[in-house]
Amino acid sequence: MRKTKRFTSLAAVALLGLMAAACGDDDEDSATTDAAGVTAAPGDTAAPDGTTAAPSGDAPTVGLVYDTTGRGDQSFNDAAAAGLERAKSELGITFTEAVPNEDGSNRKELLDLAAASSDIIIGVGFLFEADAAAVGNANPDKIFGVVDSSMLDFSTDPAGVPYGDNIAGLVFSEEQGSFLVGAAAALKSTTGQLGFIGGVKNVGGLIEKFEAGFKAGAKAVNPDIQIVANYITEAPDFDGFTAPDQARDIATAMYDGGADVIYHAAGASGAGLFEAAKASSDAKGGKLWAIGVDSDQYNTSDPAVKDYILTSMLKRVDVAVFELIKAQMDGTAKGGPLRYDLSVDGVGYATSGGFIDDITDQLETFKADIISGKIVVPTDPTQA
Repeated sequence: MRKTKRFTSLAAVALLGLMAAACGDDDEDSATTDAAGVTAAPGDTAAPDGTTAAPSGDAPTVGLVYDTTGRGDQSFNDAAAAGLERAKSELGITFTEAVPNEDGSNRKELLDLAAASSDIIIGVGFLFEADAAAVGNANPDKIFGVVDSSMLDFSTDPAGVPYGDNIAGLVFSEEQGSFLVGAAAALKSTTGQLGFIGGVKNVGGLIEKFEAGFKAGAKAVNPDIQIVANYITEAPDFDGFTAPDQARDIATAMYDGGADVIYHAAGASGAGLFEAAKASSDAKGGKLWAIGVDSDQYNTSDPAVKDYILTSMLKRVDVAVFELIKAQMDGTAKGGPLRYDLSVDGVGYATSGGFIDDITDQLETFKADIISGKIVVPTDPTQA
């Protein structure tokens, strides 16, 4: 497990009293709300030349608190960091960042410090829910966002109500993106056996959504395909997200058992899968594949293993972070869940390496069918 933590002192930044820079014109983008009251995220704000016009008004200061692994996880946290860097470049924001201690016991303290010095405060991960609700309600003039939590209070209403008008939940349809990489895995498999490695089981069904989508996509291609799923730990033990050695052992056993493509949704543990893909390929004298998650892990992993990464399921935490910042600048930020699905490219798949170029037409057909509603992707693995 990772022992050192990257930490930027928000308290010190607060004392310095950083001021935000001004920025340019607004980019008009709208959001829609479905029947369940979940707002669909607006589409990509990038202009044809790849730039985004900054909204009018003063650029805010953003305080972002990562999950306990911080930057460098080649996945979830790095995607959040990419959203910050994009907002700095295109919107002119300034930002601070912090990483909780290993047991996460100082999450609220870091959110409090961020609220003292920032206009927008973002917690990366569902474990920030309770603390962000408390700190957000204590600071109604600041905008709060939490990744992977709807930020709805179910204590007074079974349907859930936002913790506050200023507290947003950035949620994703992971099952939809996982369906597409599951289809890719089945299309590329020659053994008819696949593997899935989850980081932590029973985290409110979060990682099970990845498994369900992966299975459903694979079976849409080959109803007889065999899929073995294994979780590293079970909540409340969250070490499964930072255990590459265990992921490597699980993956090696799966490859030895006949799997030729394995997908992980295990955070920093995924590095162990990639190592196993290379080592098992070398040992067997053939190509075995791994599938990454969250970020395009072909571009972020050790060069020695990148050629074994078939694709990655993209969970656009970077887009969600950027859009929340932009919404605050537009004056359109609101409380409650904001969903990122295939219809707004909030999830998807990577094509780096060119390993799936021959099947992208088929994947795009599946994508269109999901967006249209022709295919409804399950979120429960037992329904896949």
